[in-house]
Amino acid sequence: MSRKLLDKAQRRLAAERGLPSRPWGGRLAVALIYPNVYHQAMSNLGFQTVYEWINRRDDALCERFFLPDLEDLAEHRKTGYPLFSLESGRFLEEFDLVAISLSFENDYLNLPHIFGLARMPLFAEERQDKYPLVLCGGVCAFLNPEPLAGIMDCFAVGEAEVLLAPFLDRLRRTDETRAAMLADLARLPGIYVPSLYRVNYTEDGTLASMVPCAGALEHVRRQWLRRLDDHPSRTCVYADDTEFGDMTLVEVSRGCSRKCRFCAAGYIYLPPRERSAAGLRPIIEEGLANRQRVGLVSPAVADHSEIDAIAQQILQAGGQISVASVRIDSLTAGDIEAMAASGHRTVAIAPEAGSQRLRDFINKGLSEAQILAATRLIAEGGIPNLKLYFLIGLPTETFEDIESLLRLAQDIRRVWLDAGRRRGRLGNLTLSVNPFIPKPFTPLQWAAMEPIASLKKKLQYLKRQVGRMPNTSLICESLKSSELQALLSRGDRRTGRLLPHLAAGDSLAAACRREGLDAGFYVTRERAEDEKLPWEIIDQGVPRSFLRAEYDRARRGEPTPPCGPGCSRCGLCGKKGP
Repeated sequence: MSRKLLDKAQRRLAAERGLPSRPWGGRLAVALIYPNVYHQAMSNLGFQTVYEWINRRDDALCERFFLPDLEDLAEHRKTGYPLFSLESGRFLEEFDLVAISLSFENDYLNLPHIFGLARMPLFAEERQDKYPLVLCGGVCAFLNPEPLAGIMDCFAVGEAEVLLAPFLDRLRRTDETRAAMLADLARLPGIYVPSLYRVNYTEDGTLASMVPCAGALEHVRRQWLRRLDDHPSRTCVYADDTEFGDMTLVEVSRGCSRKCRFCAAGYIYLPPRERSAAGLRPIIEEGLANRQRVGLVSPAVADHSEIDAIAQQILQAGGQISVASVRIDSLTAGDIEAMAASGHRTVAIAPEAGSQRLRDFINKGLSEAQILAATRLIAEGGIPNLKLYFLIGLPTETFEDIESLLRLAQDIRRVWLDAGRRRGRLGNLTLSVNPFIPKPFTPLQWAAMEPIASLKKKLQYLKRQVGRMPNTSLICESLKSSELQALLSRGDRRTGRLLPHLAAGDSLAAACRREGLDAGFYVTRERAEDEKLPWEIIDQGVPRSFLRAEYDRARRGEPTPPCGPGCSRCGLCGKKGP
């Protein structure tokens, strides 16, 4: 036993406020894992929402597991003490179900560590009936489950609010063998059991077929919540030791109608849905009783039809507002006034590309005039610092597009500093420049990622040029991390074999050599138009033909056409249709 580890867990639990633990005995026990450290996990609203939802059930309990902090990881390895739950200190094998919440592909690398610390085999075929069933949920589960198909017993394809109840109900009623249970669960809408599919590849390594067995469906349809007001999503456990420890998080809407061609969130959460201001009122009031600052969560907060009413509700109650970023073409003076009143020191906007040609290519729908007008509005509203998000390596990008990015940054800086001087305050301008990563279920899912060597040269050039601009800095993600994310985003189930090697410290190239794979095959190769794509085992409700037409329109420089009247199949407009 490691007293040091247990004492720290008890102190952490004692410092939390909110949802109490459920007692054991007669309840279905669910181990909820976030494969990263506590600080990151408890900042994730989806993770908190699932934790609260399960613990509201009278017949179930849910306890949390995390990747140990570095010092705790060393203690686990020194003492050999297994991974344990925060609430009761129990081990994974004592639970009826292990549910893993995955929002980021790079967290896949933590799975071998977590399973190793829990003394459970990583791969499903090695676990059999001795261990609890392993369910994967979160955005990665319905974006592309295939890289984890050999690890997870099943995937929740879609949104937890509609998937979890029938899944837990079925699990409580069964005492079947593991194989029979999985075949039974596969009949539920939105549950994908990868072991029930036989995968075949062509001679060139591309996917030939995925053949369903034992009554499994040819495609698993994503499940989604029709009415958000029926299921609140908010902070349920307050902890200071998190990224958003000073605020209460509240989801105000889900999905986005903007149709940016590179953005997965704009397609896999279709149709866009809102929570009403009236429905949010009691949730916000409850949150303000715990924290003064309210973090509004949505892919497009400023697009909410009642955002002004929601903001005024928070401000009039003596609260403050926090948003991660704002939409340039829907920004108003009132929005900036509300953020300034809430103590915002930085506002983030996303031009995404420097040239009008590339902004049109990705369907961003922004002109340079709009970008500069938003910059002026923010600066004159008293926000001292501005952060700009840009992508490099977009398909068709040229050196002239890189020069356009620098010219746009200079123009933004000029407007920013002019307004700052008039107010007697000069702030900082930060350019967050990151590589384009093709994502499944977007119009650019067929595109290649630009090779790392080429991206590195562009970044070095940008850093030199930005380094000459006072009050301006450039930040970027690790290119190696971006390359890995690209591989895991569009990988097939063979790529899951890389994870133990990567977790042990091998480079991506070395791990691929060990498993006889080629990283370029997954990362820098453009997919053929008629190629079968591994993630298409999932039916998102957006036709492949629509996505391909959008990719072709992008390459021709054409905008996305508006939805037709009563559209229902493409899911872009949110209409029910015939």
